[in-house]
Amino acid sequence: MRRILFKSKIHRATVTQADLDYEGSVTIDQDLLKAADILPFEKVAVWNVTRGTRLETYALEGESGSGVICINGAAAHLNQPGDLVILATFAEVEEAEAAHWKPTVVFVDGKNRAVPGVTEEIPGPARRIA
Repeated sequence: MRRILFKSKIHRATVTQADLDYEGSVTIDQDLLKAADILPFEKVAVWNVTRGTRLETYALEGESGSGVICINGAAAHLNQPGDLVILATFAEVEEAEAAHWKPTVVFVDGKNRAVPGVTEEIPGPARRIA
């Protein structure tokens, strides 16, 4: 059996642009793509923390070091500059691999730069205690 597991994410990035006239996709700073192990044209879920919207699109490579998170095309109706988003990917893995699976999590600062050394998620209830 194969399972679909959470592969990687960029957590709480700030949308820098929303381009309604572009054909589609999300442009992401090349440094963040590499840190989160996301390839150009890979399917990406965009979960808007600010507005509560969710959508799927694909990643495009933005300029390295720019901090760009540009939501393109019709998705620009659901995401605006300043919104906080989570950009997530998933992968199909074999059952044996799933038992030891560990996703890649990239936390970012207010300028969409990876926060070094912070790679572990704390589940909601535990976060309140920590």
